Amino acid sequence: MNIYVGNLPWGVTEEALKTLFSEYGTVDTARVITDRNSGRSKGFGFVEMSNDSDAQEAIEALNGKEMDGRALRVNEARPTADNDSRRRRY
Repeated sequence: MNIYVGNLPWGVTEEALKTLFSEYGTVDTARVITDRNSGRSKGFGFVEMSNDSDAQEAIEALNGKEMDGRALRVNEARPTADNDSRRRRY
């Protein structure tokens, strides 16, 4: 299951995100999304867990939990649309 994690502290690392979620099961990947120009975190990321029940437990436990003074927003990631209107095609 792919999990969206929002409202991340600006300084969080992918390793810290993986450690946080690994308390609930095996984490396949953990990514913090960064701005491609500045390299700074955009304040959200994604965690992939292969076991759906572990992922659901992590979502329930971590949604609203504070991390460095910020309440995390954690839910199942929505799939991206192929025709995403935010993308510009030239």
